[in-house]
Amino acid sequence: MATGNIKTSSVSDQSPDSPSLPTVNLLTMFRLGLFQLGLGMMSILTLAVLNRVMITELAIPATVTAGVIALHQFFAPARVWFGQLSDGKPLFGLHRSGYVWLGTIAFAITVFVAVQVVWQLGGTVRELGDWAWTGETIFLTALLGIIFIVYGLALSAGSTPFAALLVDVSEEENRSKIVSVTWSMLMLGIVIGGITGGVFLNVLQQEGLPWGANVGSLLLTNERVIENPIENLQGAVNRLFLIVPWVVVGLAFLATWGIEKKFSRYTSRSTVAEREDSVTLGKAFRVLTSSRQTGLFFVFLMVLTISLFMQEAVLEPYGGEVFDMPIAETTQLNAFWGVGTLIGFSTTGFLVVPRFGKKNTTRLGCVLTAITFLLIILAGFTEETILLKGAVFVFGWGAGLTTTGAISLMLDFTAAETAGTFIGAWGLSQALSRATATVAGGAVLDIGRGIFEAPVLAYALVFGLQAVGMISAIALLNQISLTEFRNSTQKATMMAMEGDIEG
Repeated sequence: MATGNIKTSSVSDQSPDSPSLPTVNLLTMFRLGLFQLGLGMMSILTLAVLNRVMITELAIPATVTAGVIALHQFFAPARVWFGQLSDGKPLFGLHRSGYVWLGTIAFAITVFVAVQVVWQLGGTVRELGDWAWTGETIFLTALLGIIFIVYGLALSAGSTPFAALLVDVSEEENRSKIVSVTWSMLMLGIVIGGITGGVFLNVLQQEGLPWGANVGSLLLTNERVIENPIENLQGAVNRLFLIVPWVVVGLAFLATWGIEKKFSRYTSRSTVAEREDSVTLGKAFRVLTSSRQTGLFFVFLMVLTISLFMQEAVLEPYGGEVFDMPIAETTQLNAFWGVGTLIGFSTTGFLVVPRFGKKNTTRLGCVLTAITFLLIILAGFTEETILLKGAVFVFGWGAGLTTTGAISLMLDFTAAETAGTFIGAWGLSQALSRATATVAGGAVLDIGRGIFEAPVLAYALVFGLQAVGMISAIALLNQISLTEFRNSTQKATMMAMEGDIEG
């Protein structure tokens, strides 16, 4: 047995000289959060603006659109490799920052290239008169999918080392503060992205594009409503996808420049770093599935995540097709959702969790979110834009409530001996669930369109399934026992570690 040789220290273990390192203050936390702010803005470009343009304006099927966009999330296992790479192979003399910079530059370039392929695909659909699987559409769709795979790899190359940097520069007593600030900055980035996208796309209205018009339909039917509508759309969107990603690159450098050299405790945690470097995806999976409660909790997290995010691929098209909202206004729906989420985050941790507990808070959030999906469906039948915006705001609040409760539970459901394994696997699980949610949302919408003639019913099928999913998440949550987890997981984790050392 190798039990006596296993070191179960946490990442906060330090060498004697580490106390001389400065502690990250609140201002530096907000500075680090600028990177997350940029990621929030980028998510609006891909899942809001580009998604809306492809489905509503260029008449590309929702399943195709959601499928190619989601590909970047299906390559989330690369996060483990990039994390290990940043541990052992520094760039520019830095373990984390160099990867953050190169990854950010790479996804800024890649997303602009993706938009150019989208225009080519939209032009092909226009020439065909309707969507059809021809040699050219297959080639362009495959090319767009490959580009989004590269985008996902670049995103992993930047975001995973950044998450590791947050661990490197923090201590146990201030780590939760850093996570809280940077997560809130991510939501703030979504809000800013929604507002910026809406303001920027108003240039289309100034140039004469009829708001709410389907550009693909205008061109396919040869209606001369305006001159060159596709050029007006293309010019404005190209400028948006050129400026915002490079703003994000600037934010990444501003967020991390000099931080690692001044605050990183990585070298003083070399023992732990070597152990984390040996954690492979297969080993993480064995540890996670070694306990019944661990597996049950991760199934709950996946159901919860899928149910929360299926609407990402359809919410903006819903506003455009059912409510006749312009691109700028549907993009700003993300701002309503983001503000609601920020309020949910800020109030839940201080007011709700202390009073009701983590599990009850999560249950309350699931119920509120399920009710909100029904309100979004009701808004579609009334075609009241104000009701839709209000429902989306409440949905954000409920999502913040649910997410805060679930993340708090996740911290409890993390074995101290293998914290890196559990947190890394949670990131992988979240990414795969988000990808599944994006594809499922588009696929269910297309199925609904095949069943129902009224668009509102097709969209209602998506939101209705999300409501059912939230109730299912509550049923799973009721079976989870933290006591059983703590009693079984520590033993299972130690056995897995021993097996790796002895094997």
